[in-house]
Amino acid sequence: MYVLDLAQLTPQAFLDEYWQKKPVVIRQGFKDFQDPISPDEMAGLAMEEEVQSRLVYKEEGKWQAKFGPFESYEHLGNENWSLVVQALDNFSEEAAQLIEPFRFIPHWRLDDLMASFATPGGSVGPHIDNYDVFICQGSGKRRWRVGDRGQHTEFAAHEALLHVEPFEAIIDAELEPGDIIYIPPGFPHEGITLETSMSFSVGFRANAAVNLLSGFADYLIDNELGGQLLEDPDRKVVEHSGEVSKADYQSIKAQIQGLLDDERLFASFAGKFLTSAKHELDIMLPEEPFTLEEVSQLLTSHAFKRLGGLRAFYLANTIEQGICYINGEQVEFSVEIIPAVKLLCDQVTVEPEELTQWSSNLDFINLMKDLLDQGYWYLAESEA
Repeated sequence: MYVLDLAQLTPQAFLDEYWQKKPVVIRQGFKDFQDPISPDEMAGLAMEEEVQSRLVYKEEGKWQAKFGPFESYEHLGNENWSLVVQALDNFSEEAAQLIEPFRFIPHWRLDDLMASFATPGGSVGPHIDNYDVFICQGSGKRRWRVGDRGQHTEFAAHEALLHVEPFEAIIDAELEPGDIIYIPPGFPHEGITLETSMSFSVGFRANAAVNLLSGFADYLIDNELGGQLLEDPDRKVVEHSGEVSKADYQSIKAQIQGLLDDERLFASFAGKFLTSAKHELDIMLPEEPFTLEEVSQLLTSHAFKRLGGLRAFYLANTIEQGICYINGEQVEFSVEIIPAVKLLCDQVTVEPEELTQWSSNLDFINLMKDLLDQGYWYLAESEA
């Protein structure tokens, strides 16, 4: 288990002073840090079809990027290249533990855990991200330069690499194992590896309005909603046929606003949209379906762990109706088991002492059986 030390700041003090405001280096944010995954294990993952990975390097002075899966790395030499793996939390239980110390930020904001292996001189180039990121230095050393937020010119150094023009650094620091650098959106930055190293980035992202609107439109289309036509039975004769009157404009706008103001409709969209998997899940189905009797007994003796990368949320304004959302689907349940469902959404691992009281509740037993049979939760060793 990783314990985050914010250098004498409480999580709320950190949010007040730095979150989305300014970058900061947190020395020894993780004391006695050990890489949760080895370079060889990471290289092996990047050879898998379902894992998103890329190599970044220079060839004859020009930036290059290739996307996995990869077959080998020997041809790259011993310096000036980086391997990046996305959504490491989906494929490594050990690495996923790095996310836990950051749960003072709501999980719906989480993007993923990214890992980087780099040889001396390796980098992905100077760039600007549109998300908040905590970059945790693992083994080795890396130098980070961070510029101030402002007007910066971006350009395509490669069709897969958007870089930024040279910037003046407000942070120029070498990070050693256990050090963390936090960078908000919009701040240009560049990391250059000083010695063969690993780093792990916990990224948080909020959707742009255009993505939400696009997702909402898709949701309406998929569910055959929002097809009502504008009605105007009290239409009056107009003098200017080319004009869209103020009243007509307001009616058109009200069509859209009415959909957004439909709380039940928009809550269902939001829950499904926010819990849809961002990356492929590493689902392993049980060999045989669980029985209700088995689940009842297991609730008193085993911890239940959520699949890495699985998104399970509840909305504050609908949870009391017995509704939550798991992996892009709405799940309805008896209001009697709301406290247990909250545990499943709030915690990656739920211990037997937290579940024993529900071992005779048929509603909860049925829910857990479904979740286990789908591979969304699985049995794990107790962490208590």
